[in-house]
Amino acid sequence: MMSRTVSSWILSSARNGIVLQGKGRLYSICIPNRNKTKWKLVFSKKQLYPAGSSSLDNVFSLKAFRHTSTEEEHFSFQLSPSQINDILRAGELSHKILTFNGKNANSVLRFESNQLASNTPIEDRRSAATCLQTKGMMFGVFDGHAGSACAQAVSDRLLHYIAVSLMSRQTLEELELAVECMKPVLPILQWHKHPNDVEYREITSQYFENLRVYWQHLLDLDNEPGFSLEEAMICAFKRLDSDISLEVQAPQENELMRNVALQVAFSGATACVAHIDGVHLHVANTGDCRAILGVHEEDGTWSTLPLTRDHNAVDEFEIRRLKREHPGSEEQTLFVNDRLLGILMPSRAFGDVQLKWSKELQHSVLENSCDVGDLNIYQYVPPNYHTPPYLTAEPEVTYHKLRSKDKFLVIASDGLWEMLSNEKVVKLVAGHLSELNVQKPQLAFEKPVNLGYMHSLLLQRKNKGIASVDQNIATHLIRHAIGSNEYGEVDQEKLAAMLALPEDLARMYRDDITVTVVYFNSETIENYYRNNK
Repeated sequence: MMSRTVSSWILSSARNGIVLQGKGRLYSICIPNRNKTKWKLVFSKKQLYPAGSSSLDNVFSLKAFRHTSTEEEHFSFQLSPSQINDILRAGELSHKILTFNGKNANSVLRFESNQLASNTPIEDRRSAATCLQTKGMMFGVFDGHAGSACAQAVSDRLLHYIAVSLMSRQTLEELELAVECMKPVLPILQWHKHPNDVEYREITSQYFENLRVYWQHLLDLDNEPGFSLEEAMICAFKRLDSDISLEVQAPQENELMRNVALQVAFSGATACVAHIDGVHLHVANTGDCRAILGVHEEDGTWSTLPLTRDHNAVDEFEIRRLKREHPGSEEQTLFVNDRLLGILMPSRAFGDVQLKWSKELQHSVLENSCDVGDLNIYQYVPPNYHTPPYLTAEPEVTYHKLRSKDKFLVIASDGLWEMLSNEKVVKLVAGHLSELNVQKPQLAFEKPVNLGYMHSLLLQRKNKGIASVDQNIATHLIRHAIGSNEYGEVDQEKLAAMLALPEDLARMYRDDITVTVVYFNSETIENYYRNNK
């Protein structure tokens, strides 16, 4: 159990946090980050999306390991190693690309992903899918704020919008004909989901209808030979955000759909999506999720290649962009306390119509909606709100041609990057790879194999500590993110304390964390360059 001194410090620092009551709640949050202390202003609302929408909701709704009281006499940090592992590994997801005749022509070897909640329910989401009507695979991480509704909707829909944007005119015509004739529609994506991921069929049906309107629009454009990949990703991001805005304005008799549309539009989400097709890697980013490459140099060292720029209120490029887009009279009020209009840290996001619509439109939509109070949605117009929109979902797209020395891609929400630097993440993944590779030869069998010999091998493996290594690299990163001490080593007491924090304190020390690591097939990449000399 963690020492009383440390537990007292955690409780004391939490009780001294500033809480400002208003429409919704504003928290001044202290996040210890090694030797630094970082204060963040966060607009918080109650759960907006239907319960059970996240793969982790079922896990983190259980109170077996997390406390609900901040009174010190009721407060204990004691967690067993098995309980720690149960919490950390609950959201693990992995997928290995199938091989044909022992060969894998895909440049993606496998991917591993995980999530850890701080908010209840978790506001992060993730997506992974193989394109079936076009080429490539897509991976997305989505960081929600003011609830999980927008992140849920974007994670469900954005990859479809990108895939449709990439389709040829002939494929789009075949899709439209199938729908018109009420015939089965060929699947657009093969999803790779966590077993507990939940879909709402009634909502999915409405989303499909709006996706159809989008591909009809693409057919009307008569744009041959179609979009480039960069254009497709930008168009998909912008169109989905536009649809989110329009859906909440449209008359809707279905109460569930009306409420979900409100929840999605009045919450927000940042997004980072990678599209990988052979050696061609495109990353589209809106907000402060981040993507980096781990590069194994010829001299054996590892380096980091950032593929995104954080879109937030402290980034010089974003500050200059927003100042260009608004009158000079607003220069001093655009950013207050390193927040956009004093409200939001990210400077690009889906949803968040409070920072996109006019005051009149916000008032009209909310006035004509029932039960917005029950949904905890309120009209909040920040000071100096003169020339909306102040927020955009338009992404920055980065292209990178993969090389054989590019070994892995890490996409994660800012909950990871607040705790670990780019370089530290690459070092941890590289070290984990080396450790796993060292372990493989130790399972070589002698013939004949019998149960006694197998038992002996397993005991040797256990004694060498192999069983304690996280097989999922995303879990390994999360373990280090919340449990590392000043020396970069995992402190079991700190790890237990961070996982056992009550719900009302957890957000003060860590954010939701979502990580996806994609490993590349170096052999396939080398063959590409060999065959295209």
